[in-house]
Amino acid sequence: MLYLALIHYPVKNRNNETIASAVTNLDIHDIARAGRTYGAQGFYVVTPLYDQRVLVGQILRHWETGAGSVYNRDRKEALSMTAVKSDLDAVIGDIRKETGKAPLLVATTAADCRATLSFDDFRQNLAKEERPWLLLFGTAWGLADEVIESADFLLEPISGKAGYNHLSVRSAASIILDRVLGR
Repeated sequence: MLYLALIHYPVKNRNNETIASAVTNLDIHDIARAGRTYGAQGFYVVTPLYDQRVLVGQILRHWETGAGSVYNRDRKEALSMTAVKSDLDAVIGDIRKETGKAPLLVATTAADCRATLSFDDFRQNLAKEERPWLLLFGTAWGLADEVIESADFLLEPISGKAGYNHLSVRSAASIILDRVLGR
């Protein structure tokens, strides 16, 4: 059982300072659609900023009950698994309430690091573990150190062939979902 969380705070800026990043409409749509395609149980957008939570709520209402729900039923279905929360503890609490178990946290990073979990190991563990898993994606320049350190696992980074490593979070989420849940 896999859940996804797009973290907007605490994340890092280019100077390695902890910040809150802005919500991006495309990230919400694309990660929800990828999550739905690969069978994720839920997708959380995490921001402590009230105006950003209001914005996410407006986006979700448009596609779930507004004009968008009639215009594009596929998007409505994908976004119906999406919720906005003010912090990671609220997400963990929500999953615990739904499943009766606290999720195992898997942090992602683009940085070259000492990962504790390969894509193959994640795939195998996901299939046999009875606890839910929560895959954490960071916005801006990535998850803040305290989020990575609090996670149960650190997923290996995506490695391309060109020596360039600056994917959008929605692209990274799609690639990771395919590597972990794809055929």
